[in-house]
Amino acid sequence: MSSREEQLKAFGRLLDIMDDLREKCPWDRKQTFDSLRQNTIEETFELATAISRHDMNEISKELGDVLLHVVFYAKMGSETGEFDIADVCNRLCDKLIFRHPHVYGTNSQELTANSPDEVSHLWEQVKLKEKGGNKTVLGGIPDSLPSLVKAYRIQDKVANVGFDWEKREDVWAKVKEEIAEFEAELRNTPSDTPSAKIGGSAIEAEFGDLLFSLINAARLYKIRPDNALERTNLKFIRRFNYLEAKAKEQGRDLKDMTLAEMDALWEEAKKIED
Repeated sequence: MSSREEQLKAFGRLLDIMDDLREKCPWDRKQTFDSLRQNTIEETFELATAISRHDMNEISKELGDVLLHVVFYAKMGSETGEFDIADVCNRLCDKLIFRHPHVYGTNSQELTANSPDEVSHLWEQVKLKEKGGNKTVLGGIPDSLPSLVKAYRIQDKVANVGFDWEKREDVWAKVKEEIAEFEAELRNTPSDTPSAKIGGSAIEAEFGDLLFSLINAARLYKIRPDNALERTNLKFIRRFNYLEAKAKEQGRDLKDMTLAEMDALWEEAKKIED
């Protein structure tokens, strides 16, 4: 692994290259905060994909792409005199020290945290006291977070201030209640109701409540629902790709196959994975 000196030298090299690109490359020179925003989101999702696949080489590559965006924004900030990469790093360092009084002994408090759960509880207390920080318990949750991740963060934050089930097993009664309410709403909705009308209806609301309760159950059992769902997504893709490939080997078109025939190939794919 690289020494600290080598790491700092590499970071300095990146900053020098960013200076060159911003000055000499027409595309880089043209970019703004707004024009880069969508690219930044895409790069973050690409990193998340690499992490879900545990591909360390790809993770390293995607981290570089995300870091490029951090440096790019900092460079543009320096051009207007509003902030530069030193401000970004120092603000982050100050925040990390402030939010870890159990490590750095800051905030004039004798605070300890001996487990990840204790640290999470401590963070919520510190964030509410932080200058310019969250004014409310849920104030730090970005509006643009994907709904699945947002639901988890909402539940996690309120749990850290004591708004949670006394026993995690109690959540299953809530899940069953939400399933029953969703099924009842389905029974109350005529089968010929247009799909456009269902969207935004009581059915959608009840389904949202059901999802929220399942995400809460996942949190209580230390499962990241987004990771769990992505794992299932990848598994489904592998199995369906196998099904599709086998159908082509047989000279068949999926649209012309019966469900029973496709199920047989699906079971083959499952056995191979087992």
